[in-house]
Amino acid sequence: MIYKKFQDIELSALGFGTMRLPVLDGDNSKIDEEKTFEMFDYAMKNGVNYYDTAWGYHDEMSEIVVGKALKRYPRDSFYVSTKFPGYDLSNMPKAEEIFEKQLEKLQMDYFDFYLIHNVNEMNVDAYLDPKFGILDYFVKQKELGRIKHLGFSAHGVIPTMEKFFKVYGPHMEFCQIQLNYVDYFYQDAKGKIDLINKYNIPVWVMEPLRGGKLANVSEVYEKRLTALRGKPVTEMAFRFLQSIPEVTMTLSGMSDMEQMKANIETYKTDEPLNEAEMKEVCAVAKDMIAEGTVPCTACRYCTSYCTKELDIPRLIGLYNDQMFLKLNFMTLMGLAAIDKAKHPDACVACKKCEQVCPQNIKISEVMKKFADMIPTLKME
Repeated sequence: MIYKKFQDIELSALGFGTMRLPVLDGDNSKIDEEKTFEMFDYAMKNGVNYYDTAWGYHDEMSEIVVGKALKRYPRDSFYVSTKFPGYDLSNMPKAEEIFEKQLEKLQMDYFDFYLIHNVNEMNVDAYLDPKFGILDYFVKQKELGRIKHLGFSAHGVIPTMEKFFKVYGPHMEFCQIQLNYVDYFYQDAKGKIDLINKYNIPVWVMEPLRGGKLANVSEVYEKRLTALRGKPVTEMAFRFLQSIPEVTMTLSGMSDMEQMKANIETYKTDEPLNEAEMKEVCAVAKDMIAEGTVPCTACRYCTSYCTKELDIPRLIGLYNDQMFLKLNFMTLMGLAAIDKAKHPDACVACKKCEQVCPQNIKISEVMKKFADMIPTLKME
């Protein structure tokens, strides 16, 4: 197992994410504890020492099962992380209540790593609102030794992260972002890394395989990726991450033993891509992005002509996310941050915006398609 230095400790470069554990009868809330414990045992035996969970994973059952699994090992043999669930605004006044419950669920006296969870456009203002005292409370828990290291995860755009950093920055020790060879461009993870570098803290990676999507690419892309080294596409995705020096921790949400064995085998060695390999992987990513999405460059010519004053580039961005990622939850969260009167169904198809679009996008058709799609999305 490769290890990375974080302050005064050594972390396994591969962390065990517990958002997608094996379940019984297809019920996300019923974690198969026998299979899960087997996976924890294999991970511990093979050098994984970082275990990541969160309040909302597996319908709030992940922390309980992770606690049970880790209770079987000496407390100083692993590092555990969990998160404050700010993705639900109703939790903002409940920092103390939730934190105490998390300690209870995980059967622990302290957390090695604790994250302000899922900073995005919908919740950043609440996180910054002094009436909730979110930052003060968790800084205090760190002072008390109940949190060893404090950081945050972010799904928001760079300006949102900048806004958060201005207040929380001095207290943050690491930042977790969605990073893989597709999102390096698609969600401007490269730009996010540059921002994180300004605060001199390391990068934690979530969704290295985009929820498994990069483990099952089309035959065309599979051939291009495997031709580089004769290795599986999943390994190439991880080798891409090993090529980014700012990355300290890569979390993989492994859901069965086969995935775990393959990922641990990959992380026995550090084999970053060379220049030619990196160029080809990035080319594959850009070709993937081009499929099924609208080529909006956010030039904003359209917004000056919209009679309903819609933020068209932002709406198209959410539309592209849904078309490409199929992540209903993130799409609905993005919409929740926008006034309902400015949702895509407000478009009256006057087409004035289309007359000035340099990309010749049929904006009215995109808005109609997006509006029709929204009622079918579920928070899952």
